[in-house]
Parts: sequence; C-alpha cells; structure tokens
Amino acid sequence: MSDDFPGWHGTTIIGVRKGGKVVVAGDGQVSLGQTVIKGTARKVRRLSPGGYDVVAGFAGSTADAFTLLERLEKKLEATPGQLQRASVDLAKDWRTDKYLSKLEAMLIVTDGTDLYVITGAGDVLEPEHDVAAIGSGGNYALAAARAMMDTDKDAETVAREAMAIAADICVYTNGRLTVETIG
Repeated sequence: MSDDFPGWHGTTIIGVRKGGKVVVAGDGQVSLGQTVIKGTARKVRRLSPGGYDVVAGFAGSTADAFTLLERLEKKLEATPGQLQRASVDLAKDWRTDKYLSKLEAMLIVTDGTDLYVITGAGDVLEPEHDVAAIGSGGNYALAAARAMMDTDKDAETVAREAMAIAADICVYTNGRLTVETIG
C-alpha cells in the first residue's frame, strides 16, 4: 500500500464487565479516507469452539481480524475453557510469526469472566476498572464508560451509552451497534 493511500479507518469496540456480565459492543462503520464505505458492519462475534462461548470484537483490517479470530478459535479448541492461555498463545504467534506479524488489528475477547485486549505487539492486557476499548473512538468510549461504572447502570447500558458518546465525537464511529452479552 502506498503512503498516499487514505487507509481504512474507523471502529469503536468496548468491553464492559459489571454485575456478573460482560458486554462487548461495536459500531458498524467502515470508512475509507473521509468516505463511509459501509455503515452496518458486524465487528463483534460470538465464537463457540467445542461449546465454550467466547465473544470477540475487533478493530482494524477486517481480513486481518478474521485471520486472528480463526487462529483464536483454534487455540481455544486446543485449550478448552482457558481463554487466558489461548490469548497468550495467539499473541505469541502474532508477534513472532512472519505472516501474522504484518496483520493490522486489535481484539477484545471475553468468556464472561475474563476480559482481555490482545495486540500484535504480543500484549494480552486485562483492563483496569473492568472496561476495555479499542479503535478510533476507543478513548472516548473508555472515558465515558469509566465515568458510568459507579452508577447503578448495568453493563449493557454502560456499553451502549459509552458507544453513543463515542459516535457523537469520533467521525469514524457510528451508532449502529452489534452488542453481545456473556456471563
């Protein structure tokens, strides 16, 4: 890709753990430069390798993210019920494998108990304050959600309202959400 290519932008994904549930929500906008290419993309998925439910949301290149989700699913099949181990194994492969290291995406994953952000730098991060957010509007959603965590709002309400705030601020984020709850 040349340096003057405008690049794919946009996505906000948030994970909120509260009240025994974890909600992962993502917007539907895909942009190329300053143009919205699609407004209804589904960037949050439920994986069920071997009957073990995991919810994953991705930011970045869609093809790259699908490659990573497939790899995560294989790791989960090899280590059923061990999201942390599967996530660490994926992060190691992502960082060290010549092909995978070129992938441009980030993941938020949860099994309803654990919540992680997985990056191509080899990071598997468990967020502080039970909120994780990635993508172009991630910081806006993160700040909004953290401000609501001490209220009586449930995890889904916190996630939806944080996403609405991010969509109002970030031009690469829209309000067409995919929301998955687990736990």
